[in-house]
Amino acid sequence: MSQRTKEMLAKMSRKQKVFQLEQLTTATYLTKGGKYHIITGPNSPIKFDKGMVYDVGTSLNLVGAETMIDAQTNYLKNSKYKNPLMIMQDVIHGHRTIYPINLAVASSFDRGLAKDLASMAAKEASLDGMSVTFAPMVDLVRDPRWGRVMESSGEDPYLNGEMAKATVQGYQGDMGKYNIAGCVKHFAAYGAAEAGRDYNTVDISERNLREYYLPAYKAAVDAGVKMVMTAFNIVDGVPCVGNEHLVRDILRGEWGYNGVVISDHGAFDELITHGVCENRKEAAYLAMRAGCDIEMMSSCYGLHLEELIDEGKITEEQLDKAVLRILDLKEELGVLDNPYRSVNVEEAKRVQLCPEHRALARKGAEDSAVLLKNDGVLPLDKNAGDVCVIGPLGNTGYIIGGWHCGGKETEAVSVLDGLKNKLGYDVKYAQGCQIEYDSVDESMFDEACQLAKNSKSVVLCLGEHQDYSGEGYCRTDINLPEIQYKLLDKILEVNKNVVVVLFTGRPLSIGRLDKVAPAILNMWMPGTEGGNACANLLFGDAVPSGKLTMTFPRNLGQVPIYYNHYTTGRPKALEDDDRFVRFTSCYIDVQNSPLYPFGYGLSYTDFVYSDFKLSNNEMKAEDKLVASCKIKNVGKYKAKEVVQFYIRDVKGTCVRPVKELKGFEKIELDVGEEKVVSFEITEETLKYWNRDLKYVAEKGDFEVFIGKDSDCKSFAKFKLV
Repeated sequence: MSQRTKEMLAKMSRKQKVFQLEQLTTATYLTKGGKYHIITGPNSPIKFDKGMVYDVGTSLNLVGAETMIDAQTNYLKNSKYKNPLMIMQDVIHGHRTIYPINLAVASSFDRGLAKDLASMAAKEASLDGMSVTFAPMVDLVRDPRWGRVMESSGEDPYLNGEMAKATVQGYQGDMGKYNIAGCVKHFAAYGAAEAGRDYNTVDISERNLREYYLPAYKAAVDAGVKMVMTAFNIVDGVPCVGNEHLVRDILRGEWGYNGVVISDHGAFDELITHGVCENRKEAAYLAMRAGCDIEMMSSCYGLHLEELIDEGKITEEQLDKAVLRILDLKEELGVLDNPYRSVNVEEAKRVQLCPEHRALARKGAEDSAVLLKNDGVLPLDKNAGDVCVIGPLGNTGYIIGGWHCGGKETEAVSVLDGLKNKLGYDVKYAQGCQIEYDSVDESMFDEACQLAKNSKSVVLCLGEHQDYSGEGYCRTDINLPEIQYKLLDKILEVNKNVVVVLFTGRPLSIGRLDKVAPAILNMWMPGTEGGNACANLLFGDAVPSGKLTMTFPRNLGQVPIYYNHYTTGRPKALEDDDRFVRFTSCYIDVQNSPLYPFGYGLSYTDFVYSDFKLSNNEMKAEDKLVASCKIKNVGKYKAKEVVQFYIRDVKGTCVRPVKELKGFEKIELDVGEEKVVSFEITEETLKYWNRDLKYVAEKGDFEVFIGKDSDCKSFAKFKLV
């Protein structure tokens, strides 16, 4: 807390202080109209008088430098106190230049790439006047039915934490001119929503919460994230925005976090809907007691906080601390000195979508794509005859993904355009079918089949529409639409040289596709440069290196399915055995193993792992062990490989997972090149939350695995003594 902000606070009336805790949409202050972001919750009337609206401390959801200038100018013109707005936005995976969805970026297993992409987004957003982004979203997710998996880094707490740190560092940097403050969300455990349904109940144990769900938020806090957003859901029966144990005890107490805490959209009012508060006054009391500073898009603080102070239920000191946290962030971001911060209309036009940013977005899409299957079809030969593009996602920019901020589908490169750019001739296209899930229209099949019959190779673009995943887009059917399977079957009748390019914002249940498609390249939702990246991958100018960060199930009945599961007391001996074994934990109609496990992804080359070594077979608490392995590229392409390091705690006072990711390194090897990759094991590596909620490493046996994915078999053993 600086002397300057303390002096500012001293000059403010109580009402002005209260309204620093309120956040309204920036559209409230526009005089000329303009583009602002989608309202993500009930836009209920907020009954503030006009004068108080101009004492509100922060605003959200605005795109464009000119509209930012208009809103801030109008606000300052009408504000008596002249305390500038701090403007926030959902800059989730790019601002104007859109890079792949977060689930895809995590599939790159590249911390540096994640950091660079976030830094690029921060620069573009800062030029439009943004000060804060509501990102990164680090909710651990195990259920692909949940629409918001596209915003996450997947199912592993270690990987989530590494991506959280990298993204925070990218957005915030040294908090300079082109940096913006990060806001980690949603605290906490929003990804555990029952049945994969948005805004639904979360019911997990404290140990499970600490073991799996909290580590990524903690990693973001340790990386210096400036803001934390509470989640909509309940934890232990209490909604997060009013959960004193989560916010005051763990976040502020145990972790020592002293930054700004903000609610999600309208979450104060939802305390009433949840049934823990009778009215908005009670909601204001519960949220302030828990330690929430900013109320997003509701009016509980504004209407009732002064009254609660008069009644002695809330102290003036609590209010002052919350306001000072907001003022300090404004000062750190430079908003107090320059209300328009880095906004620059002309510079924004030059920088946004510039060639350098498009190149980085393209690299992000190339390194995030996951090759799921390849029966020798890929890479395609540029000189082997005409290639055609077929499918509802082959000639559209609607592959940039949900939550695309200021990105425009019309500025995105489609697969068709990407292939034209690559091949230099007029690649033919047929849509084949509609994208809608309930479509039964086969009228376009004949045109598509005729085109496929007359082409050497077919690039068949299937998957989800980008609006089928994201907030509020949860699904009970995560397979491809039946009409797309029918189209595929028809195409295969006339041409077997088919590559399925898959677009999706979540893991899909595509066992049927895996059985018949000769090759499957999962592009996720790849962003603005998706088509060019796809073309580079299809023709071998880039080699797929992405690895899955969420398990793909064989069918929906396996969900939730994740790699770091427990064995149970009656495990099936072989998880991928098709045979039913009664009185073991298994299904009668499908094997236990997934279609594609966590960490899975193919390449155009082959990597051989050998010389797996441990520096010792015994370890004391103060010691360090080194696990190492030699990796050699024995194929035909220079390529990248994600070397993955797992540990299993053989016996604990609590049941332990079959494997846990403890490290990874992405390496690039030329043809014939080999490299030794090493991972360090310390006592900290072996710690977990035991049944007494103590974070400890327990003596006993451990197994160590290094391999291509979570299904790796080779291991060595050591004992912690």
